[in-house]
Amino acid sequence: MRAWLHRALLHRAARPVPWLLCLAPLAGLAWGAFAGRLGANPAEALICGLGDWALRGLWLTLAVTPLREITGLAALARLRRPLGVSSFGYASLHLLAYGWLDMGLVPGDIAADIARRPFILMGFTAWALMLPLAATSFNRAAKALGARRWRALHRTVYAIAVVALLHFVWMRAGKHDFTEPAVYGAVLAGLLGWRLWHGVGRG
Repeated sequence: MRAWLHRALLHRAARPVPWLLCLAPLAGLAWGAFAGRLGANPAEALICGLGDWALRGLWLTLAVTPLREITGLAALARLRRPLGVSSFGYASLHLLAYGWLDMGLVPGDIAADIARRPFILMGFTAWALMLPLAATSFNRAAKALGARRWRALHRTVYAIAVVALLHFVWMRAGKHDFTEPAVYGAVLAGLLGWRLWHGVGRG
């Protein structure tokens, strides 16, 4: 079974599948907005939905290496790029939706809001830190940077996840709802613990 899964993941026909799966939530949100099915506050639902999928994509990206090691399926590494790039895409759309639907795309108001509210600052910081990772997620960039520098840069994804979690926790603090952030925090703690246990020098 493992050998069959390995071959299936490496098959040429399987290459677009992860990208299509990553786009499916966006299609669902777009259809919900078009059909008026995002509830009483569609703007908030869209902003939060995009942010949720940015977090999920980031956590799944971090989970690829542990799953690869545990299952012995080296081909799972091919999922990391679609998940990471999609996470950045959802984070960018999350930021755009906030700037447009909440702030009317007024740069001064957006800048003032970032400076005034810590959870907005944390969200913007996480996005800004993701930007160089997304820009260097392709083979040419990795070759230009060199393997050592590329790996060092992309290990900052763990710090980005912590900042993104702080954004989520502070956002939910206003509603006194910490259940979902606690789940994300527990999963992140497990992933970080696995990373430390297996040594920071591994891929």
